Amino acid sequence: MTAIQNSLRHHWPLYLGGLFVALLAWSALDAHGGTPEPTAGDHLSHGAVVLDSALLVFREGLETILVLAAVTASMVGATEVYRRPIAIGAGTGFLASVATWFLAAWVLGQLGGSGLAVQAATGLLAVIVLLVVMNWFFHKVYWTGWIANRNRHKREILAGATSVDGRRAAMWGLILLGVTSVYREGFEVVLFLQSLRLSYGGATVLEGVAIGLALTALVGGITFLAHRHMPYKRMLVLTGVMLGVVLIVMVGESIQEMQLAGWLPETTVALSIPGWVGLWFAVFPTVEGLVAQALAAALVLGSYFGAEYWRVKRPRRLALAGQAEGPRRPALDPDAPRIGPEPRPQRSINAETTAS
Repeated sequence: MTAIQNSLRHHWPLYLGGLFVALLAWSALDAHGGTPEPTAGDHLSHGAVVLDSALLVFREGLETILVLAAVTASMVGATEVYRRPIAIGAGTGFLASVATWFLAAWVLGQLGGSGLAVQAATGLLAVIVLLVVMNWFFHKVYWTGWIANRNRHKREILAGATSVDGRRAAMWGLILLGVTSVYREGFEVVLFLQSLRLSYGGATVLEGVAIGLALTALVGGITFLAHRHMPYKRMLVLTGVMLGVVLIVMVGESIQEMQLAGWLPETTVALSIPGWVGLWFAVFPTVEGLVAQALAAALVLGSYFGAEYWRVKRPRRLALAGQAEGPRRPALDPDAPRIGPEPRPQRSINAETTAS
């Protein structure tokens, strides 16, 4: 019973998301009539597009806050002055992300943004990037390394601030640090949202962007202005589960766009799916779409449990095995070269008795 309680306490966001997905599956299998039409112009509802856009922005904004909080945590007292250039860089990175949004919209417009091929290619790119971001095993390694890289870069910059020229160079270095910390997440958001913008219009997507930015600003204000610590890990896991649902939506959307563009065949199945499931989660009765969404979900869940095994369970199992075996002496190789005098042969008790 204790193991179950510990599992629920540590993995409740995952179980909550799994229950949500199970309810959706049961609703789809138990439904009668109302099967959505995959070839309809709009697959998702207005609210679904707004919610997905807001969640994407908030998730990336939360990771940006974590990076900036880790970088500025040690800047207290005399070094608090270095927080200002990082803030300037963060603001510049945000403006650069906005400029990238308009640049991406212009480039896609030049390529024929209303064409099915462009929409399918953009959706496929967004799914690939989102799959990488949602890979928990990759996230454990890369995210930890990214924060460590930002902190190491900060220490190298501050180490050279021993003179007037050094302090000036440190200021510019910290500005650049703030720019890269924010723009990396902003660039990912721009990639994610282009597919939704092409399919449902910029106004609908920008509603979700505004909501996501408001939530990000709220968490940032609590972190940097009110100096309050929030349960970031649980927030990341919970938003990760919700982002997994968005991944399912984007996979379904991309499969439908590729089918409409003629890139994939369309094999329908006799499965009654309610219309609201198609409008909110892009689940349609086609073999290609359902298989792709199942594979995406399996990849995310497999990477999560794989990361937990390598990070927690495997080290714990090795530690318990080491304690059970006790300290082990390394085996001596008789053919290995020895340094020092040869050990004197030990006489057995029988030999000593015979000699006496």
